[in-house]
Amino acid sequence: MRISLTAIHKPTAVLAALVLFVSLSSATTHKTSQAPSKTKHSSKHGKKTRAKKTRGQRAIDEQRARQIQTALIREHYLDGTPNGQWDQRTKDAMQKFQASNGWQTKVVPDSRALIKLGLGPSQENLINPQTAATATVPAAPEGAGGPSAFRQ
Repeated sequence: MRISLTAIHKPTAVLAALVLFVSLSSATTHKTSQAPSKTKHSSKHGKKTRAKKTRGQRAIDEQRARQIQTALIREHYLDGTPNGQWDQRTKDAMQKFQASNGWQTKVVPDSRALIKLGLGPSQENLINPQTAATATVPAAPEGAGGPSAFRQ
């Protein structure tokens, strides 16, 4: 009995075509399942929403608020006694202080306001606080060799 070569190749060719068709259709189905659809449905693989983290300082510390209030009372921008609460009367006093100095009137005190109130950076742990970058530099006396001394 003789088996024809074409008889063996036909079933193999059909099987190969079937395998190719199934693999292509599953790849196509996989791609379309990720495409956006018009209907909304929940999916474990969808875009996750994260809670927005707030950064920076949340509130002014009670001790620092008391220091600021004391300085604002000393400068006659706030009346009463310091209570350590960053309340509306303290915010209003800080806005007045910043406005009278020509600065942006923020509710939160900026560094210029704190420095002008005498509440700038602490110098207690500095080795040489007189020559630190935070110290004010005294003006040089006239004729002491300033930039004009180099001109000829």
